[in-house]
Amino acid sequence: MARTLIKVPATAKRGEVIEIRTLIAHPMETGYRPGADGQVVPRDILRRFTCRYNGEVVFSAELFPAIAANPSINFHTVATDSGTLAFTWEGDKGFTQTASVAITVTG
Repeated sequence: MARTLIKVPATAKRGEVIEIRTLIAHPMETGYRPGADGQVVPRDILRRFTCRYNGEVVFSAELFPAIAANPSINFHTVATDSGTLAFTWEGDKGFTQTASVAITVTG
């Protein structure tokens, strides 16, 4: 299980644009780099990131070998209702990581 850091405001006003910042610990091996034994290190990358706000996709991205290790993905969305932001990272070798954060929307 990979370590994730997620920063979302705990509260927001209805209609307010909020910033969401995520980071996941992942080595992101491209499959092109030789290891200490001279053999190519097998590819192991995150391929997809998705954020759902109360079940509706509000942001998604496809990731490729050129992305850095421990990728940070930051984006904005509009606070509409109180609920849950659910995050999913999918990668090679059947890797899947999920996390969720609650948000309270007022006014």
